[in-house]
Amino acid sequence: MSGCGRQIDEADFVMRCNLPPLSSEYTRDVGSKTQLVTANPSIIRQRFQNLLWSRKMFVDNMKIYNHSYIYMPAFSMKTGTEPSLRVYYTLKDVGANQAVLFANPNFLRSIGKFWKSRGIHAKRLSTGLFLVSAALGLCEEVAIYGFWPFSVNMHEEPISHHYYDNVLPYSGFHAMPEEFLQLWYLHKIGALRMQLDPCEEPSLQPTS
Repeated sequence: MSGCGRQIDEADFVMRCNLPPLSSEYTRDVGSKTQLVTANPSIIRQRFQNLLWSRKMFVDNMKIYNHSYIYMPAFSMKTGTEPSLRVYYTLKDVGANQAVLFANPNFLRSIGKFWKSRGIHAKRLSTGLFLVSAALGLCEEVAIYGFWPFSVNMHEEPISHHYYDNVLPYSGFHAMPEEFLQLWYLHKIGALRMQLDPCEEPSLQPTS
């Protein structure tokens, strides 16, 4: 457990990947504040049946993100267009607090080419690396949490891939160790701060 929830929530702007759960059981470690969260089209298809049947569960799930932006790759790949538009119209129709942002395809392509030139060779970059790339261009200071692509921690204890599940990406789809090395280099030169150890600051305690 990281105990980094309070430290994360003290940031001016918090970005999260792929609609992660923020229920009370996780608050102590990941906080609850969110200004922007990505929504992978595959999550919309698999978890919410592409919003074809019932939209209520999706709308209810989005409430935890309050007045945040939902960031989606609507025009970057053909498979992303329909789910992204369904999310946009679903939230618009119910007057939800969240606003949907569509990623600029040129930005995503440019980021992909940049990291490929730095030695990351994969079918697609991870959502996390795209977000870090955007943050470095937008923010004066960048701190990243949870960027650890290995199945054991630094003390050789087993850990899950995400804090909420152990679902791994498709083999060969991402190059997570290569991404980690590039982010570690940015950490070492002071371009960003990568949090790997548990936070020392007092963390949020469970409310129950």
